[in-house]
Amino acid sequence: MEKLTICLLLFAFSLSLFSSIADAGSIGINYGRVANNLPSAVKVIALLKSQGVERVKVYDTDPAVLKALSGSDIKVTVNLPNELLYNAAKRPSFAYSWVEKNVAAYYPSTQIESIAVGNEVFVDPHNTTRFLVPAMKNVHQALVKYNFHDKIKISSPVALSALQNSYPSSAGSFRSELVEPVIKPMLDFLRQTGSYLMVNCYPFFAYESNSDVISLDYALFRENPGVVDAGNGLRYFSLFDAQIDAVFAALSALKYNDIKMVVTETGWPSKGDDTEIGATVDNAASYNGNLVRRILIGGGTPLRPKEDLTVFLFALFNENKKPGPTSERNFGLFYPNERKVYNIPLTMEGLKHYVDRRSPAAGDQRTQKGGKVNVSGQTWCVASGEAGKDHLQAALDYACGEGGADCRSIQPGSTCYNPNTLEAHASFAFNSYYQKKGRAMGSCYFGGAAFIVHQQPKYGHCELPTEE
Repeated sequence: MEKLTICLLLFAFSLSLFSSIADAGSIGINYGRVANNLPSAVKVIALLKSQGVERVKVYDTDPAVLKALSGSDIKVTVNLPNELLYNAAKRPSFAYSWVEKNVAAYYPSTQIESIAVGNEVFVDPHNTTRFLVPAMKNVHQALVKYNFHDKIKISSPVALSALQNSYPSSAGSFRSELVEPVIKPMLDFLRQTGSYLMVNCYPFFAYESNSDVISLDYALFRENPGVVDAGNGLRYFSLFDAQIDAVFAALSALKYNDIKMVVTETGWPSKGDDTEIGATVDNAASYNGNLVRRILIGGGTPLRPKEDLTVFLFALFNENKKPGPTSERNFGLFYPNERKVYNIPLTMEGLKHYVDRRSPAAGDQRTQKGGKVNVSGQTWCVASGEAGKDHLQAALDYACGEGGADCRSIQPGSTCYNPNTLEAHASFAFNSYYQKKGRAMGSCYFGGAAFIVHQQPKYGHCELPTEE
């Protein structure tokens, strides 16, 4: 009877896992084409489908690409480029014609789900900022005329440079000169239309510039002791989460807590100049692979633990015509011949056997304070009480279900059922999974809901066991 009860509980865990995953985050890819050696659009869409990619973002409305996407079931974000902002802002008829030619002509066979009006407009050297919100409004009115406005969202990707303060995360704020002229009007528009803020976020650039004080493990979603935000007391285990929460804090400071976010660009280069610290194949694979796991397992950030994220990786291909340092031409997951630059999963199915294969040369990594992390000897994996109830529950369900952790000791009436708390039960499950995986790198993460400790933890009368 006890075995039957355990089986039923594990079955329930599995059902709960699938339910939580269905509501979890989503991974998309940016399909840039600043290159002269890329495969045809038809081949590219076949490649995306073969990888299980469900979302793609493009930087224009090229007819060949939009036609190739027709009937693919891949959701698409298209872009109205910065150079068209003036016309879209000044002439409603131009915005209508643009929507007619670039959206209505393909939708719904091509599943356009959003329009990015401009891209990082605030750093555009042509000073198009003042045209942004009027252009967004005119494009939205064109969607209304076609009755597409409830199905297609409008936003505009902003870079983290739109922030005046980003560290610590709790001090996040927008640049003061942008707040009244454009930030607030844009956020009002997003609120009124039920849209979301698009954000481009690159921990690589922060690490590259501050590698003496930022831990590589922290930047790559690997196990690390975390960094406590002195402003709100929250502990962060990844630079990505800290950067995203800086934007959420900036939104909150202006009383726009209800605005959601989509990360429209993030990535890590596989190659760079000698001065571009951290730009390696191993690091790119770790960042993107661990990011996919963190997003698909679900759960939000420490500041918004219940808010799953949609994230678009940058980019699909290495693009040989991009200007700037070497890294700019080496953000791709694939070479132009469709061969992978490195192998990472992009779906939940692919995550089942994924392990972050950390380079043996990595060794000890700096913590945020520049000290050393002890990576020798016995370690245990425990739950973070700051991860949020829903995030912890989803991760616990995964560990006890598909993850194969030994959860018998935390069932009702069993030896370690007490203390009957979510954090204690999750710690037992996470540690079981971690030990069974041989304490492999990446096996104590659970979307940021777990972390490594170096002293054997005890919950009530039960110590977390070690298993060879």
